[in-house]
Amino acid sequence: MVDLLEYERAWWARSFLKVAGVDEAGRGCLAGPVVAAAVIFSPKVLIPGVNDSKKLSPKNRDALYPLIISNAMSYGVGIVEPQEIDKINILQASRKAMLLAIKALNPFPDVVLVDGRDALDLQCPQQPIIDGDALSHCIAAASIIAKVTRDRMMHALQQEFPNFGFANHKGYGTKAHLDEINRFGPTPIHRRSFKGVVNGGQKIS
Repeated sequence: MVDLLEYERAWWARSFLKVAGVDEAGRGCLAGPVVAAAVIFSPKVLIPGVNDSKKLSPKNRDALYPLIISNAMSYGVGIVEPQEIDKINILQASRKAMLLAIKALNPFPDVVLVDGRDALDLQCPQQPIIDGDALSHCIAAASIIAKVTRDRMMHALQQEFPNFGFANHKGYGTKAHLDEINRFGPTPIHRRSFKGVVNGGQKIS
């Protein structure tokens, strides 16, 4: 069984008590924003059930969302819209969303645990952790906040674009979504720099 506080404890032992975790959601989607979240917990907080958001059902994520917010020392959300994703590319957009989420934290963290292999442009210590959303409590919590926030945004966008099932596929490149693009054409929230959008909804092998 994974000890989700292993990384946090290592930093707490060095007197870095404000440990933030940061993660993003929506990086691989064809439509909608990329959303990141950052979360700080006090050393006494461990929320049962918190795990990598991809391993949780929507019902469990929705149940954990208010628990994370109410128990967090601080949390922040960063959003980068599709038009900017097309301008700066999805990698840079994901990094920007993470930085926006971290900058929204109050208090500011002593150290940031980053999901993935790449470091961010931060003025404080950081530790990139591959698969961090499955290995760290605060990164896992951030992944849930980011995922729930983005899913709710995509659900709302279906009202604006009723020809698309954004409430179901959330903008990911499912067959249903590709068929919608092919039939109706891309919307203003589609990422024009993504192949699944610019080639009329046909899958790229």
